[in-house]
Amino acid sequence: MQKSGFVYILASAKNGTLYIGVTSDLVRRIYEHKTDAASGFTKRYSVKQLVHFERFEDMQSAITREKQLKKWNRAWKLQLIEEENPDWLDLFDEIVS
Repeated sequence: MQKSGFVYILASAKNGTLYIGVTSDLVRRIYEHKTDAASGFTKRYSVKQLVHFERFEDMQSAITREKQLKKWNRAWKLQLIEEENPDWLDLFDEIVS
C-alpha cells in the first residue's frame, strides 16, 4: 500500500515569507512547525501559518509537485494561495477537525 503525500505552503503573514514542504502526515508536520519542534528556516523566520495544501495518492507525486512549486516565481505562488485562500486564513484548524 502506497503512502499518500501532501505538499503545503506556510507563510509568516499575508504576502510574507513563504515555505514549501512535503510530508506524509500533514497534521503532525504542521504541528511541528507551529511549536518550533522543526528547527531551521520556519523557526528562524516564524513561518507557521498553513495557507495552502494539496493531497496526493503517493509520495512521489507529492515530491514532484513540491519541486515544481519551488521553481515557481513568487507571483505564481501568491496567486495559487489566493485562488483558494484569498484571506490567507490559517488552515490548520481545517485539517485537524
